[in-house]
Amino acid sequence: MLRCGMRKANPVVRFLLFWAVNTLVLWVAGQIFTSVHFDSVSALALSGLLFGVINATLKPVMVIVTLPITLLTLGLFLLVINALVLMITAWFVPRFHLTGFWNSLVISIFISVFSFIVNVILGLKK
Repeated sequence: MLRCGMRKANPVVRFLLFWAVNTLVLWVAGQIFTSVHFDSVSALALSGLLFGVINATLKPVMVIVTLPITLLTLGLFLLVINALVLMITAWFVPRFHLTGFWNSLVISIFISVFSFIVNVILGLKK
């Protein structure tokens, strides 16, 4: 029932929900992984916003550009793209600290899984 309601929801409400979900998954990642740290709530909120914007705009371009290597690796290169999106977000937000590529890779896998679960529970579709 919630799922049907979300498809018809106001675009502003959907945007705010996706921003909240992104912020939530980044906050949970910061609580679980020592290699992720936010200096303030505003850094966390900005990171959630920017993470969503990068996922919606830059990530599809990166997927298309790297399609040959993604096909050769049977899709595993998408994990690298997810880690790069997270690292780009950390690079743009001064008070968002993320250490190392391999940590970013593990954290991006966690974020993908956790975000998927939260979106399913809330009935949101990307």
